[in-house]
Amino acid sequence: MALIFDLVVQGLQMVLVLLLAPLLTGFVRKVKARLLLRQGPPLIQPYRDLVRLMRKEVVLAENASWLFRISPYLIFAATWVAASLVPTFGTGLMFSWSADFIVIIALLGSARFFLALAGLDVGTSFGGIGSSREMMFASLAEPAMIMIAFTLALLAGSTQLSAIAEFMLTHGSLRVSLGTALAALIIVAVAENARIPVDNPATHLELTMVHEAMVLEYSGRHLAMIELAAAVKLLLYISLIACIFLPFGMAQGDGAAALARGLGLYLAKLLGGAVILALFETSLAKMRVFRVSEFLAAALLLGLLAMILLYVTKGL
Repeated sequence: MALIFDLVVQGLQMVLVLLLAPLLTGFVRKVKARLLLRQGPPLIQPYRDLVRLMRKEVVLAENASWLFRISPYLIFAATWVAASLVPTFGTGLMFSWSADFIVIIALLGSARFFLALAGLDVGTSFGGIGSSREMMFASLAEPAMIMIAFTLALLAGSTQLSAIAEFMLTHGSLRVSLGTALAALIIVAVAENARIPVDNPATHLELTMVHEAMVLEYSGRHLAMIELAAAVKLLLYISLIACIFLPFGMAQGDGAAALARGLGLYLAKLLGGAVILALFETSLAKMRVFRVSEFLAAALLLGLLAMILLYVTKGL
């Protein structure tokens, strides 16, 4: 019975991140619209968009290769697996041994790699521009994530997210190094999810597009997979921030009551993160594309500073 219960809880987390991701995107859009004194789309509009895209016929370019066809499924699979590994409402789940921070970074890097290849595959100018910009951002975002992982490994003695969350629950304290690591992770999260001020997910202006430029040639179920992967990725980063820096309320036992309480607090954290993101996006303007490298370089420096500060002060 214990094995069945563990499997059910782990399966619940995998299904939960998939079902909540479009709702989170819809909630962010709704809050942004309200802040701009507009009514905005319904909360379930992302679900409607995904169903509509799944029903549409796929239109492919004549020179599209097999890589262009399978990339949406690989991107979605890698992103979903990464999001499923991040502890959400409880630590010590059945597959928590595989929830390693380095593995999460590798899965996200693999998804980015296939997305960039797909943008280059058809040979359009927009796809090439988007892929080149994506790789330029990745050259700074991934090292920043590695610096954050090293900082947490120095602090908790492990890169497993469950172990980090449990350490923060029991031994967590206010540290300057954790503050700088959090700032670096927020900057990377904004850039990786193509949000303002790095990118605007609602624009199709060729001078500013990054993510949208790489997926312009997709349609039908292929575009649905990419849009769902983008929604899951946004949920992943909010869950990652909550797991590492706001782990309060996460269930550490196997009791159903503790898991239910952890689930409720996790939903509250998602809502709080969505409101903060909407406030952040409505209060800032999009920056120039060539300023994004400076923005991400700040994340890299903050991550490096966090690791150095923790290493220097660890014995004090």
